[in-house]
Amino acid sequence: MAIEFELTAQQQALLEMARSLARDVLRPISLEADRKKCFPEELLLNLQRFGVGAGGSTLRGVTGGEEPSERDPKRPRHTHRTAVVGAEELAWGDAALPLSLPGPGLGGPPMQSHGTPAQRERFFAPFKREGELHWGAYGLTEPGAGSDVSGIATTCRRDGDHWVLNGRKCFITNGARADWVVIFATVDRSLGRAGHRAFVVEKGTPGFSVGRIEDKLGLRASETAELVLDDCRVPAENLLGGEARYEGSSEGFLAAMKTFDATRPLVGAMAIGIGRASYERARDLLKARYVLSRPVPRYGALRAKLAEMKARLDAARMLVWRAAWMADLGLPNAREASMAKAAGGGAAVQVCADAIELVGADGCATEGDDAFLEKWFRDIKVYDIFEGTGHIQRIVIARRLLPGLRAF
Repeated sequence: MAIEFELTAQQQALLEMARSLARDVLRPISLEADRKKCFPEELLLNLQRFGVGAGGSTLRGVTGGEEPSERDPKRPRHTHRTAVVGAEELAWGDAALPLSLPGPGLGGPPMQSHGTPAQRERFFAPFKREGELHWGAYGLTEPGAGSDVSGIATTCRRDGDHWVLNGRKCFITNGARADWVVIFATVDRSLGRAGHRAFVVEKGTPGFSVGRIEDKLGLRASETAELVLDDCRVPAENLLGGEARYEGSSEGFLAAMKTFDATRPLVGAMAIGIGRASYERARDLLKARYVLSRPVPRYGALRAKLAEMKARLDAARMLVWRAAWMADLGLPNAREASMAKAAGGGAAVQVCADAIELVGADGCATEGDDAFLEKWFRDIKVYDIFEGTGHIQRIVIARRLLPGLRAF
């Protein structure tokens, strides 16, 4: 099957809109948002009016209540491809914004793929209201379990019409302001993946509270919170997918993994957006300082480094688009999603470091327009960490290339 990389007219229009938004609105306020650690509420409301939602795309097709099995396989879908195109452009403007946009966020994919029709209708409803800001979130990472998802220690036990959850989640994007969070817990750690359950825990649920808000190196305008579950009583109907879905299966673990298959290409796209911004800034500064066409040995080295940076980003983008294309067709894409995330994050980290090296001392400035390279260098590091580190991605890829591989 031939991979389709050509953008539709609708996608091209979205790209141009996102590029204009990133250039004219986000970039001018980026440094201030980084210092204040938030974006203006009015900006988020205005973006919502234009239909811009979490992931850099519109909410349409992301928050619908359509059962995946009911989709017409002959009907073209471009949800994921549109999202990665928009996410790259917005991250070029400011990488914290795509993470801060109102919407279901990382909680959307497990809700869409594993939620019952009633759950999808109920929990997606707030995001369709005009003039209101609502967020969802995804609670998987714990102090002792991040890359190794099977090691989560948050417990859950049935108590009548409720489940009682105990544990802590950390580094949760939009965790403090979310209307609800998809929380992963285990009924018995000895069962491994088979013991995992996923719950929708709503703000205000007894025993559910926000711990500290993280003070981070980069992406400072994006909220990252610790969540505490202390005998948190969750109604039984908030078990994602319902009781029957977990009988004799690893549905809880699968819900977590399917989320990553959808979101890792997005993370790769955002990383490429940051890397592209750094590459372009370094290129423009060098062009202003030197006549790179002159046959000077040092200039040749500068040209070669710029060419290498551009090639890294373009190659990574193709992997991101492939993974998104497969997701739109409903094809298994776990390996390709990991490739996209590993390549996007790795390439962009290297490009941001190269940009500072090329520019020199100006690349370390923290004031004025030159402060962007320093900011992007801080922002990019996490893209090789969250959603599974680069090392973990290579393990995921290897396991799919070498069936039967179990060694960590």
